[in-house]
Amino acid sequence: MTQTPDLPRVTYSNIRADFSGVHALLDRIIPEARTGLLGQEWNHFINGASVNGGGVYDVVCPIDNRLLLGRFASAGAETVDQAVIAAKTAQPAWAALPLAKRIAAVRRFADVLDARKYDLAVACLLEVGKSRMEAVGEAEEAVDLARYYCDQMEENAGFVRPLARAFDNEETSDRLLPVGVFAVISPFNFPLALSVNMISAALVTGNSVVYKPSEAAGLTGKLLIEAAEAAGLPAGVINMVFGGAATGQALADHPSIDGIAFTGSHRVGMGLLRSVASGRYNRPLIIEMGGKNPTYVTSSADLEAAAEGVMRSAFGLQGQKCSAGSKVYVAAAIHDAFIAKLLERTAQLRIGDPSERDVFMGPVINAAALARFETACAEARRDGRILAGGGRLTGGIHDHGAYVEPTIVTGLAPDHRLNRDELFLPFLSVQTFDELADAISDGNNTLYGLTAGCYATDEAELQLFLDRAEAGALYANRASGATTGAWPGIQTFCGWKGSGVSSKGGLGPYYVQQFMREQSRTIWRA
Repeated sequence: MTQTPDLPRVTYSNIRADFSGVHALLDRIIPEARTGLLGQEWNHFINGASVNGGGVYDVVCPIDNRLLLGRFASAGAETVDQAVIAAKTAQPAWAALPLAKRIAAVRRFADVLDARKYDLAVACLLEVGKSRMEAVGEAEEAVDLARYYCDQMEENAGFVRPLARAFDNEETSDRLLPVGVFAVISPFNFPLALSVNMISAALVTGNSVVYKPSEAAGLTGKLLIEAAEAAGLPAGVINMVFGGAATGQALADHPSIDGIAFTGSHRVGMGLLRSVASGRYNRPLIIEMGGKNPTYVTSSADLEAAAEGVMRSAFGLQGQKCSAGSKVYVAAAIHDAFIAKLLERTAQLRIGDPSERDVFMGPVINAAALARFETACAEARRDGRILAGGGRLTGGIHDHGAYVEPTIVTGLAPDHRLNRDELFLPFLSVQTFDELADAISDGNNTLYGLTAGCYATDEAELQLFLDRAEAGALYANRASGATTGAWPGIQTFCGWKGSGVSSKGGLGPYYVQQFMREQSRTIWRA
């Protein structure tokens, strides 16, 4: 574990802070991680022990495909079954712990994550291709998520409440109880924060967990499990299986899985929903499925803040965020001035090895993402106009990963698929509007409803946006990000429409309840 001095916290919004001390620390530990962490073989973790089951698969570093991140075991149905049985066996005792002890255990997990956050951040950087500050910010967020959900359980007394009585000798109460065993299936892009988000909420509410990290993000998955083990969580309460889509499907389909927490694509999420709906009875599904995330820049906007915020949300993490701002509507009166500022900022971005201090964009995650980028750019050239970018970078490190230019396009028809589909790429489509109401109506005309942003100093314009935008997280006038940057307890992250299934989001006060089920109790006292 890396020993760290007292350094400023990194979040997604404190972009102007002095992080020179953080950079100095990363200068030291990134080379250590490259030599000491990469290239190892990693097994599943079941009932407190390392388990080698199934085949194996190799994962290369997206930053430099000459580096092997690791060789991971791949769980088949038998290994998945073993993990579920372990979780099922451990869950009753875990749920029976007094609430204070269970909260204390999850807080110890958060403390270990905090102590190891820079090591976790570097692993995240190397396997995702995330910039330094994005990676450290994610590690900080993971710590805050676990602590926030512990606070929620504590502040609500475990969600046990008395009810009104019809008779004096009748005791009535209501409570939320754990469901049982949760499958937690996480994506590659935020392997720390999104994994801890789902895992810690499931654990603190008394469930046990079988966790499957993304096939591309097993390294951080293994480090999270090591943190849970170091925190003293009981054997079987949290288990981990590596693998791809087949492993995830086997886990979701297992008859002893009582609930599923999933973050990923709309296609897979809706497939899980249909599969569960076809079963004998419903199971809790906590699903977040991405977004299109429009931004509106009005004639009253601060154009400096708007250009900065739109650029950061469009191109941070190479656009591989469910909250990435992939479409911006610009008032005709300020269109040219805004575009000039946006192009100027975009041209200044450095694209390369994100382990270096001043690199903003790394590579997209893999060859499939590169192919999507090339297809989108070809369509934009055919049906619109590319204002910036549109190509793959070559030479030096760019030859060893899927490095692409941040791309800004215009002139696409409102109903063009590039204006409707989630692309998960550094790709921004510009639309012009005369009436803000019309722009918001078009921005709402999408499958998704996760985030939306607005830049306006006119209160009537701002209120129109707040009243009509169809998304679970709205942001206004933020230079740190037009549509991105939610933080536990400060912004919730709730997907409307095709971005979620429960109408209640993570990071907020209505999340942990989804991992429980309600029971009322009536006792007649003679």
